Amino acid sequence: MTDLRRTVERFWATAAAREWDAFAETLAEDVVYTLPQTRERIGGRERYVQFNREYPGDWRLRVERVVAEPEQVVTWTHFTVGLEQMYGISFFTGDGSGRISTVTDFWPEPYEPPAGREHLVERY
Repeated sequence: MTDLRRTVERFWATAAAREWDAFAETLAEDVVYTLPQTRERIGGRERYVQFNREYPGDWRLRVERVVAEPEQVVTWTHFTVGLEQMYGISFFTGDGSGRISTVTDFWPEPYEPPAGREHLVERY
């Protein structure tokens, strides 16, 4: 539990700081990122890091809460993108080496994804 929790805390800290190399180190090579509301999925560390690096707007995040179990961590985060504020819930699982193997994000309301990331995602 402790290792995955620390990894997830580092995941958010490096994302907030835009430290993309350190962010990548928290992820398994074959990480899978899923957004059920937009029906998008990204497979692989490189594509997921690129997705975050290219995310549009001046976004900021604050972790509100972390709940950790031995094989799963859940976070509640507050995001600000420009003037818009929202909360997200993220579920994380890890691999045997303490890296993040899956991330599933849930946002307050369904929405259509912004244009420009089609080269990174698979719609389902």
